Amino acid sequence: MAYLLRTAGRARSSIVRPTAQAASKVAPVALRRQYASAAAAAVSSDSGEQAFFPDEPSQPTVKTQIPGPKSKAAIERLSKVTDTRSLNMMANYQQSYGNYIADLDGNVLLDVYAQIASIPVGYNNANLKLAATSPEMASAIINRPALGNFPQHDWADILETGILSVAPKGLNQVFTAQAGSDANELAYKAAFMWKRQQERGSPDAEFSELDINSSMNNQAPGAPDMSIMSFKKGFHGRLFGSLSTTRSKPIHKVDIPAFDWPQAPFPALKYPLDQFASENAAEEKRCLEETERVIKEFPKPVAAVVVEPIQSEGGDNHASPAFFQGLRDITKRNNVLLIVDEVQTGVGATGKFWAHDHWNLQTPPDMVTFSKKAQTAGYYFGNDALRPNKPYRQFNTWMGDPARAILFRAIIQEIERLDLVNHTAATGDYLYSGLQRLAERYPKDIQNLRGKGQGTFIAWDTPRRDEILKNAKAHGVNVGGSGIDAVRLRPMLIFQKHHADLLLERLEAVLKQ
Repeated sequence: MAYLLRTAGRARSSIVRPTAQAASKVAPVALRRQYASAAAAAVSSDSGEQAFFPDEPSQPTVKTQIPGPKSKAAIERLSKVTDTRSLNMMANYQQSYGNYIADLDGNVLLDVYAQIASIPVGYNNANLKLAATSPEMASAIINRPALGNFPQHDWADILETGILSVAPKGLNQVFTAQAGSDANELAYKAAFMWKRQQERGSPDAEFSELDINSSMNNQAPGAPDMSIMSFKKGFHGRLFGSLSTTRSKPIHKVDIPAFDWPQAPFPALKYPLDQFASENAAEEKRCLEETERVIKEFPKPVAAVVVEPIQSEGGDNHASPAFFQGLRDITKRNNVLLIVDEVQTGVGATGKFWAHDHWNLQTPPDMVTFSKKAQTAGYYFGNDALRPNKPYRQFNTWMGDPARAILFRAIIQEIERLDLVNHTAATGDYLYSGLQRLAERYPKDIQNLRGKGQGTFIAWDTPRRDEILKNAKAHGVNVGGSGIDAVRLRPMLIFQKHHADLLLERLEAVLKQ
């Protein structure tokens, strides 16, 4: 590993304090290059790579404690008008660029958290700025349409050249939404409507008078006593339906009424995987058997099972392709829909555009929800029976946002132009190897390293997680956690090997403390 070969006496230190002139290069360059391709002027980095953002800082800059005095003043002002207790860092996005996030005090951090896994191709990306300043975007923002009633004339073209151009295999339709929670909520509604129409005899069957009247009193059969199954430690959002399927942390759920819906155990794998193959196979078998038992025995019929390819908020919990293949078999033979929640795993971070592509399913999921890196949201589907039998059943004022769909199209074009999915797979392998070496040197602080072969979607457990996250900022790295004691890496798709070297160097400095 390049970072391990560098000597302790080399010029670049863990905390760098370059001149103000160097620090000022972060965003103004991005603005000057707003009409140029970020890759067209690419230059070689120290590692021999072609830099996707050639004018990116060469390393982090830490000038003050974080938050510094200017950030503290801004936080104090903001706290007077809204709740800031969850605030992680007061950012200056005009001065952020590429893989680096800046604050008000001149600190510029290597960002491997990326707005909770939501920035795909870099801060102030030049090609995204072109899309953002186009006449098409201006019209979409100024004349935002109520898409269900008054879609813009080119809405089909926007969908076909953007969102649907990367649709998961076997899914050729989309229902657009506002956010990840909303996408899941709408997918659940689609599942319930599908299930009831099956019970009525056909997708076009009419409602009975009893259906209509009882629904207005929240009573069956109009408001049926059905359920969505989720998995322990899963996270699917914070709206009422999605929160009822969220099982990650009590703080999300306390005091909020919830549906009485079932949960199944998610495999608790042991690491390293190659040393616990038989134990992990037995654990996955146990979880699948329990899943099918609950589907068959839970008193409220299960319309759909929702699952994340990697349980992200719940602690970065993985399962094998064989587990998900088994889950798909269970849903098929029990006439239950499979909803794959790709809100955090989707759009390239695992080295596949969709994480469930790693599973090699014989039949595709029934629905796949998305958001975060897509910068828009919704769910994909392929079965016409998942369209409601009547208008206004799956409806709201906006039903998505053309402006965000246009942005996602530009993101897709950037991903394809730079081959960022394959790039992320290779960079992830490089990063994982470096973390393996660190784990050998610091086994107490890097436990259960996981995410091999999953791009940069990597995590590990540590008993001093919160301390490590805090100290990482002091060393110029913004990183996040998940679950109770996991450190999760969520870098952008433009994260390169020289960024991995910087991360590994600074992480080692933190672990030495």
